[in-house]
Parts: sequence; C-alpha cells; structure tokens
Amino acid sequence: MEPENKTQISEFHLLGFSEETELQPIIFGLFLSIYLITVFGNLLIILAISSDSHLHTPMYFFLSNLSFVDIFFTSTTIPKMLQSTQTQRKVITYEGCIVQVYFYLLFAGLDDFLLTVMAYDWYVAICHPLQYTVIMNPWVCGLLLLVSWIMSALFSLLHSLVMSQLSFCSDLEIHHFFCEITWLIQLACSDPFLNNVMVYFGSVIQGGVPLTGIIYSYSKILSSICGISSAQGKYKAFSTCASHLLVVSLFYCLALGVYLSSAAIHSSHASAIASVMYTVVTPMLNPFIYSLRNKDIKRALKFFFFFGMETFIKEPFGLGLKNFP
Repeated sequence: MEPENKTQISEFHLLGFSEETELQPIIFGLFLSIYLITVFGNLLIILAISSDSHLHTPMYFFLSNLSFVDIFFTSTTIPKMLQSTQTQRKVITYEGCIVQVYFYLLFAGLDDFLLTVMAYDWYVAICHPLQYTVIMNPWVCGLLLLVSWIMSALFSLLHSLVMSQLSFCSDLEIHHFFCEITWLIQLACSDPFLNNVMVYFGSVIQGGVPLTGIIYSYSKILSSICGISSAQGKYKAFSTCASHLLVVSLFYCLALGVYLSSAAIHSSHASAIASVMYTVVTPMLNPFIYSLRNKDIKRALKFFFFFGMETFIKEPFGLGLKNFP
C-alpha cells in the first residue's frame, strides 16, 4: 500500500475504551467526575497556598506549581475524550493530534522534573537544615522552575516536530482515548526509526534522569534519617516527606508499568486503561495525598474558606516566596 502524503491526513479516530452505546453514559459520568475532582482539588491547593503567607516557602511553591501542571496535564486529554463520548464523534484533526502530543509531553515532563526538584528540596531540608534558606533561596527556586519548563518545552517540541514528518496510511484508528505517541508511530507508513529513537531518548532524559535524581536524593535522606538517635525524631523526619514519596511512587510505578510492559500487553483496551492510572488517577489523588497528611495544608484550607477568599479576590497573584522556615 502506498502511503498517503501527510498533508492529506485530516483526522484520526480515537476509539477510546468501548464502542458499546450503553457504556458511554457511564464512561462520560466517571471521567467527568474524575476531571472535576482533579481540577477543583488541585485548584484548592493553589488557592490555599497563595492565601497563607506561612506557606510561601520553597516546598509549597513547588507544590503549587505541581498542582498547576496537574490541572493542565489532565485538561490536555480528558475534555476531548468527554466531548467525543458525548457527541459520539470520536475524531480529532491531524493538527489537533500533534498539538495534543506536544502539550501531553510538555506537562508529563514537567511532572517528572517538578517531582525531582521537590525531592531535592526535601534533601536540602533534611540533610542540610542549617543551610536550607541559603541554598533554596528565591532565585534558585525560580531558576529550577524555569529550567524545568525549558527542558520540557524543548523535548516536547522536538517530539512533535519529528512526529509531524511521519506519513500515514488509510488506517487512522487510534485504540486509545488520546493521541498517544506510540500508537501514532504504529500507524505510520513511513520509516519511524527517528521517532523511536526520540521516544527512547526522551524516556531516558525526561524519565530516567529525574528518577535517578529522586533515588539519589532519597538515599541521602534515608541515610540522614538513620543517623537520628531517637525513634520519634526518625518518624518526624520521615513523615515530612512521606507524601511526596507516595506521589513519586504512584507516578513512576504506574508510568513505568505502562511503557516498560507495553510490549507484553497485547490488548489495546488494557493499554488504554493502564494509561488512565497515571494520566488521570495520579493527578486526582495528589491533592488528597498532600492535604490529608499535611497539617499546614489543612490549616491553610480552613483559613482560605473562612478568611482567605476576600484576600485572594483582592490579591489574586499573591503567591510568592516571602517567608522561609
């Protein structure tokens, strides 16, 4: 079969989870609920941190940015899936698919880098507490955030540009609920060698390098905790970073489980469901994990609901790094 010119491709068909009509309202209701919980949960974290000056510290600065990224991470895929489910027109334009790939990779990469930066922040706080305010000063925090954005933007742009050079045949059915990059490569008629190289290279840079940094940080943290003499001190030190460690474990275990076992998963339905776990479920759980185990966040949420709404309306951009612990 001769491949079509890539400029003639007008749309792809996103088959989603099921084509059975009776299941569509259930799928729509489930994902709408998850999406709303994700957006409002992460938005509350941002508002709580911005309204409480005691939380204008590096740790909560990065947490608010993680919540911001998680909102857009899910917004890259779920609204389109909800529209397709509701209208029963499960198509996405060629241009829309490339744009979705770009923003999906952008926010997924930002999640990776921000989790790594947060691990480094915990490392400095626990292993070098006396130098914490000097090392994690506002300039360094801003620089770490800027580097995370630049790295993620460059890699996602490079991926998208390479993807846009592929030619596709007449079979344009994507057995997924969004334009997942590996599925697009499988549909290509042209040689996807460069795309496969980019996928593996990007996985190492955006996945392997941050994970290595997280493992190194926590190895130092655990070593420092083991050096604490009292059991109460050990528990207190470990409990401070337990929420972040749980989020990291969820994100990386689910993400690596999907991609490293992709060759072993022969069911496209199973692959789509597996992807939901880290693209949808993890961003939804993050606000609960950080708020339920964090007294400062609980206090800030109460303050926001009772006193902070007026302050936020008057100063909607009040988030900063004014006070250090």
